[in-house]
Amino acid sequence: MEARLTSRRLVSCALTILAVVSATTACGGGANTSAAKDPPLVKYANNFLSFSRPTAWKAYPFRWAGELHFQPMLYVSTQPVLDPCRTKGNTTTCTWPVRRLQRDGVLITWENRGFPGWSLESQPGSSLRVGGRSARRLATRPGPCAAIGGNLTVEVAIARPLAHNWTEATACLRGPDLTLNERRVDALLASTKFLAS
Repeated sequence: MEARLTSRRLVSCALTILAVVSATTACGGGANTSAAKDPPLVKYANNFLSFSRPTAWKAYPFRWAGELHFQPMLYVSTQPVLDPCRTKGNTTTCTWPVRRLQRDGVLITWENRGFPGWSLESQPGSSLRVGGRSARRLATRPGPCAAIGGNLTVEVAIARPLAHNWTEATACLRGPDLTLNERRVDALLASTKFLAS
C-alpha cells in the first residue's frame, strides 16, 4: 500500500510540475520575459559613427545653424526634438532639444568636443571602451538631465585620435523603467563603431 501511495504522489507531483511549466511558458514567463520586452533593433549610421538602436528610438541629425564651441552631431530620442539653439547678436546658446521627457522617455545627445588641455584621465567615472576607443562612463541620479525631468543621467566621454578632442554621449532617462532603458543605452554604446577620427 505504501508503494502505491508513493507512486501516486510521484505521478501527481510530475503532473503539477508539468502544469506549472506549461502555464509559465504560455504566459511569457521565465527566461523569455526580457527578450519579449526588447524591441527589434535598427542600425543608424552617418559619416562619423554607427550603432544599433530600438526602433522606437528615432535618430535626429543636428541640422541647425550657428557658431558653436562644440559640434552637435545627433540626437536619439523616444519623442520628437526641437531646435535647441538660439542666436542673439553674435552669441548662440543651446539647451536640451527636448523640453520635458515623457514617462519612460530617453534622450541621447552625441557631440564632438575639443578643449585645450583636455584628457580622458581627468574625467570622472568608470573606464570602458566604446567602438574600440577608451572612454569614461559616469551615471548620476538625477544629474544634469533633471532639467528636463530625467531621473538618471549617463555621461560617456570617448577619446578621439585628435589631441584634446573627444566625443560626448549623454543619455537622459526618465522612469519608472530606468533599469531596462539604461541597459538599452549600454547596448547601443556596445554596438557603436567609429567610421572617422
